[in-house]
Amino acid sequence: MEENQEEVTNSKSDLISPEIKNLADGVKVGQLLLEYTSLTKEQLDEALEIQKSGRGGLLGEILLSKNYIHPHDIIKVVCYQMNIPFTHDIKVEEIDSSIVMNLPINYAKMNEVIPILETDFHITVVMSDPFRENVVNDLATIYKKEVKIVVSTPMKIQETINHVYEKANQNLVHSIEDEFEENLDLDGPIDILDATADEAPVIRFVNSIIFRAVKEKASDIHIEPYERETVFRFRINGVMQEILRQPKKTHAAVSSRVKVMAKLDIAEKRLPQDGRIKIKIAGKDIDIRLSTTPVQNGERIVMRILEKTNTVLELKSLGFRGQVLKGLESLSQRKHGVLYVTGPTGHGKTTTLFAVLAKINTPDKMIITVEDPVEYEMNGISQIQVNSKIDLTFAIALRSILRQNPDVVMVGETRDQETAEMAINASLTGHFVLSTLHTNDAASAPTRLIDMGVQPFLISSSLVGVLAQRLIRVLCNSCKKPSILTEYQKELLDVKAGDMDEATSIFEPVGCHKCSGTGYSGRTCVAELMMISDEIRKLILAKEDSSAIKRQAVKEGMITLRMDALSKVFSGITSVEEILRAINSEEQAE
Repeated sequence: MEENQEEVTNSKSDLISPEIKNLADGVKVGQLLLEYTSLTKEQLDEALEIQKSGRGGLLGEILLSKNYIHPHDIIKVVCYQMNIPFTHDIKVEEIDSSIVMNLPINYAKMNEVIPILETDFHITVVMSDPFRENVVNDLATIYKKEVKIVVSTPMKIQETINHVYEKANQNLVHSIEDEFEENLDLDGPIDILDATADEAPVIRFVNSIIFRAVKEKASDIHIEPYERETVFRFRINGVMQEILRQPKKTHAAVSSRVKVMAKLDIAEKRLPQDGRIKIKIAGKDIDIRLSTTPVQNGERIVMRILEKTNTVLELKSLGFRGQVLKGLESLSQRKHGVLYVTGPTGHGKTTTLFAVLAKINTPDKMIITVEDPVEYEMNGISQIQVNSKIDLTFAIALRSILRQNPDVVMVGETRDQETAEMAINASLTGHFVLSTLHTNDAASAPTRLIDMGVQPFLISSSLVGVLAQRLIRVLCNSCKKPSILTEYQKELLDVKAGDMDEATSIFEPVGCHKCSGTGYSGRTCVAELMMISDEIRKLILAKEDSSAIKRQAVKEGMITLRMDALSKVFSGITSVEEILRAINSEEQAE
């Protein structure tokens, strides 16, 4: 029983900073608690007796363990001791929502802080803990003004954050209309969504969602209808984040508006549809791939955002280094053979292929690609987009382009036996072929091709390399903190003695205004590159399983996904938690 009571004390005490604990243990704390909280004289006397007997620690901790007071009661008392304003009533309707435009909502919620008033020289904020100097410093940096503090309860602050940011989002809809240019052809049936900006708020709302997604560098927008509301989520750095919720009644209008933008059939709500939206935001060309799927409560909408830039993709800038980088550069000089890039959807396979193509792309090379859809447009390369409506499949397009006698062929995805066999036959007739495949690691690629029905002798004679990759989040350089790898983390990562040579310390995410409180900023790549040797060819011919192929590749010096991931942890690039989230620890040589 005493152990349980101690656990309760500790859990509640963790909600209070050390500065407040020390101040709250002053002589007047009991009288102040009686005066400003619901604490009774009998409860206070009982706590004082426990303290005198030596069974307890600080008076505040004893009262917390007895559930006689709440954590914010102590904070309230400390505020009165130090003449810091404390309020139960935050007048939400009087807060100008534009004040939070530069403060990410994740940061505000995580640190329980909300700005309420801005003048020429000061910014007034409401906090639950006035002694968090790092938060005060962040706010001073963001607003470039002196910070004045008012204290309130965590529940009241979270409630205020929700109201103010919801109001800010609605105001954003009205303010960005001039920045959002659409290249749309809306000829055809007229409906209410084609009205002017003043008559169709849904147009401005959808525009604001897309604008915000581009601004926050989201890769996907998810619009999910449920029984009573619609949830809007962004995928940022590979992780889903909820942005806002809207009443369910707004979903039909949003769905129809998005379909109009993609020139889809707004009357068809029973079948999945795919389309594309081309827009321009602040001078940037944005290409959006739209997918709608009927679910129980309406249509689920996913928009993949592709920002078209003129930046030349480089393998080194994508995160490849060392042995993998040298291997890819070597493979890019090949005249024939097949190079596969494997990994889950959304982990940068196509981006890597185009980085390889950018290295190959010279005036003396003829390069043709077959893609679904064309994600990157590159000068000097002929690109074909698959179109299922007219039966232009990967296999049919590949058959036609081989008559064009290209030097290099890129097939966006190997989905079936016909495409795989045609790509392999193309490599055997003197073409260098690049493609993607869905497998968990590099060693599984040959067995996946065999499962598709491709003959092992074709695979062994054509395959030159397989690259497996994952995208992981990079720690924010502004707030990451050093730490020591615990024994439990070593066990989870299967860290061996030799793995620790590179560094002895690691870094952990913290969260600041620069990374929206996530602790991460941007993504990089971890990869393993399996070069096909004579020994591996023999294993493929013998139809050996992926474990045997992987053991041989490691024996020949292949750096596995786990090894590359660990090197990035020890280099301070990413965290242990991120590696455990993105990399399956079982993917390692036995």
